[in-house]
Amino acid sequence: MVGRGELTDAAWGRIAPLLPGVDGRGRPWRDHRQVINGVLWRLRTGAPWRDLPERYGPWQTAYERFARWEADGTWARLLEQAQVRDDSVGAVEWTVSVDSTISRAHQHAAGARKKGAGPGDELEDPAHSSAGQALGRSRGGLTTKIHLACDGRGLPLAVVVTAGNVNDSTVFNTVMAELRVPRTGAGRPRRRPDVVIADKAYSSRAIRQVLRGRGIRTVIPERADQKANRLRRGKAGGRPPAFDRKLYKARNVVERCFNRLKQFRAIASRFDKLAARYKAGVHLASLILWLREPIQDPLSDKT
Repeated sequence: MVGRGELTDAAWGRIAPLLPGVDGRGRPWRDHRQVINGVLWRLRTGAPWRDLPERYGPWQTAYERFARWEADGTWARLLEQAQVRDDSVGAVEWTVSVDSTISRAHQHAAGARKKGAGPGDELEDPAHSSAGQALGRSRGGLTTKIHLACDGRGLPLAVVVTAGNVNDSTVFNTVMAELRVPRTGAGRPRRRPDVVIADKAYSSRAIRQVLRGRGIRTVIPERADQKANRLRRGKAGGRPPAFDRKLYKARNVVERCFNRLKQFRAIASRFDKLAARYKAGVHLASLILWLREPIQDPLSDKT
């Protein structure tokens, strides 16, 4: 019997062949499904690792595997393979929406080591430990910002994590650089969407020029101050940027995507000290959204 929030048989069947067979020491992994369900329980509830129910096995096992698979990129690869599968059957809608959301950081998220691993903690990678772990100060306290690009169905394609006080437009190029879906056969990974939809926070000449240079249709409203400045300059201000109001209504898919991601309480509030671990949680939550999305079997008859 599948518990609430756990992997279904269909979802497990999709990711099981992609999981590592042995750990870094050559020892075979065991109980993958049980451990992943434990990680999902923690991600869904936001509870401390030590409170993991006994049915998922030792909490140390779940934490260690989550941390190791973050370090070797397993969670990111699983998400990528889900994207590849959908794109191979034409299910991915390349009308991409970009936006960001703020997550409040719990007090336990602060205090990552700055001088490397402590005694007995080999998973605390010194390369990941620094003064800045994507935590920004605001009036409300420490915050982390998730920058996201999602497809037309509201499924995450690219994720970037920064401090909460970082301006959205400065991270736009980084988000677009993270957008990469490999092909199942020969050919380069797809990096270029058909359309990019974003709100006024991304309204800048630099962003529009970058998208225009790549042949990507831009749907970004002009800010009031930019419009006033353009009109004040008269003919020298140039023409207003093209804007499709009807297509812009589709931007709400990224808001709905954030709402679905934040149903996982460890995403809505950050408890992880390391930004890389928090981002791995976002990757895992995104993977679950992809696994839940039904797609048409390419061998079935199309009507």
